[in-house]
Amino acid sequence: MYRRVVRVLPPWLAHALRAQAQGGPVPWSAVVRGALAAGPLLLVAVVTGRASVGVVAAVAAMLAGINDRPGSRRASVRRLGVPALAGAVGMLAGTYAGQGTGGPVLTLILTGLGLVAGGVSAVGPVASAAGTQLLVGCAFGAGMPLPEPGWQRALAFLVGAGWLLALRLALPTPGALAGDYRFDGEREAVADVYDAVGGLLDAVGTAQDAARRSALTAALDHAQDALTGPRLRRHASSATERRLHAQYAAALPLAEAATALAWAGKGLCGRASAGPRRLAAAVRGNTDAGPLPAPSRSMPALRALDDALLHAAEAFDHGEGGDLHTRRRTGKDLLRAVVGAGGREYGLRVALCFGAGVAVAQALRHAQWHGPHEHWYWLPATVVFLVKPDLGPLVSRVLCRAAGTVLGALAFAAFAAVLPRPEGLVALVALSGALIPVATRHFAAQTAVATVLVLALVMVGGEPQASASRIGETLLACAIVLVAGHLPMPGQRGGGVRARLAAAGGAAQAYLAHVMSESDDRAARWGLRREAYRTLAEARGAVARAAAELPALARHTEGADEVAGTLERLVDMTTACAVHLDDTGRLTPRHARRLAELVDELETGRRRLGLRVRELPVAAA
Repeated sequence: MYRRVVRVLPPWLAHALRAQAQGGPVPWSAVVRGALAAGPLLLVAVVTGRASVGVVAAVAAMLAGINDRPGSRRASVRRLGVPALAGAVGMLAGTYAGQGTGGPVLTLILTGLGLVAGGVSAVGPVASAAGTQLLVGCAFGAGMPLPEPGWQRALAFLVGAGWLLALRLALPTPGALAGDYRFDGEREAVADVYDAVGGLLDAVGTAQDAARRSALTAALDHAQDALTGPRLRRHASSATERRLHAQYAAALPLAEAATALAWAGKGLCGRASAGPRRLAAAVRGNTDAGPLPAPSRSMPALRALDDALLHAAEAFDHGEGGDLHTRRRTGKDLLRAVVGAGGREYGLRVALCFGAGVAVAQALRHAQWHGPHEHWYWLPATVVFLVKPDLGPLVSRVLCRAAGTVLGALAFAAFAAVLPRPEGLVALVALSGALIPVATRHFAAQTAVATVLVLALVMVGGEPQASASRIGETLLACAIVLVAGHLPMPGQRGGGVRARLAAAGGAAQAYLAHVMSESDDRAARWGLRREAYRTLAEARGAVARAAAELPALARHTEGADEVAGTLERLVDMTTACAVHLDDTGRLTPRHARRLAELVDELETGRRRLGLRVRELPVAAA
């Protein structure tokens, strides 16, 4: 009943009611880390008489907890560490910018930082989190009435986030008993890839094959990210890690063969997926592959699947590493993302919203709207989260933020009336930190938990209960972002979506060109295929968020979904061509005809959407 109601609602409202992250079991390891992060840090600070330092450290631990997602320990270093460094820099810059500067000058400084942080956020998820924490740190540093100098505040911020990162690196995941627990995240991610291959093979010839192919792409992206990350040595330094690399590399030809079978659309017997399923179990159990059922070899894609299974069995038994085919982005590529259409559009939007939040907060501050206790930094800090497009469409973000803040503020008011101080508030902070990993599944729930945590920190810092002020400033921030988000901006609207589609089109073009050249370099082909599917998934996400905006914004990206769908079919078709060329050395007339049709369809959609991308090389087809 609930799902039927959501389906008939307008997209901008339906998105606010849906969970923004997948369900599943409770992430108990993240819950334990959350309970051991902000609360204990605050307790130590209170006991030692440095409550204000503990408040900053607890805020940093809370922000790091929001970024503490499933994955490997190595990947968490970048995912948690880079935003933490940015937040510390923001705390330092905000503290010194807020000292001795008037409201207009401070507003101009923070608006300029918003422009930079917004542009950098277009690079990727980690950069987006770093841009967010930079601006939140700036707002807190400029507005929080703390006795410590800027460098001590920045150090406390680093300690808070660093403590959670240390817990992430040191504590084992519950149930991770197969082999070296340091690589439990990598092991689970690689096993999920083999399960996703099996799921796609089961769905061949059914209506679920497109969704299962997308799930395979997501599993490959997650495994690739889990296996990469900052390292002291260039290559894997342990036998366990090298074996996991070999197992991931062995999954790539399996994924290629499964995609080709999905394109052919002919149903398979049940045993086709048995081999990948057994390989997934072997990865999780850290065991050898053992005997695998051989699929039929009646067509090129099935022969490719059989060959890939044999190669995987050998890699499982004797694998000593493999190429991860990670995306190689140069400094020029990163700069292009920052100053490109997507970066410019988002940078201007963040600067406008953040600057307006600071200006309004300064005006209210001088008007004594806050009373004797200053919380003006809440308003611009709230605006930063509301303006982030990766948290969902604009109206959905506003509705969830408003509802979550009201719920959290009312809950805290009830807790504050009965809890002893400060020990009861410290316990409440620890409980809220433990709930954050669960609450990240929905933006409203995450907001409610974060509101309770922040209000508890305010009271521990010596200020009175501030639930009413928090609700008022959040609603004001929602109004600012709603207005600013719908104002006309320089350039073409929907720049972020167009930038993602252009990147996906360029990656598809490079992949198709390599396949049509009939090169024998399969490692290069798999790297190009990974980049094509990864950029396509990013474009699909951006298109889906844009389609769920209010009609005034959604109309600027009309037709983007059709272009993304055509690109998806083209990349699948390219994969099928690659498998067929490996087997026979030439394409059938059906392959060539379908390839030309897809390229023509893609060029028509691009012209309709206003994308300027070079014509794809189809002459070789």
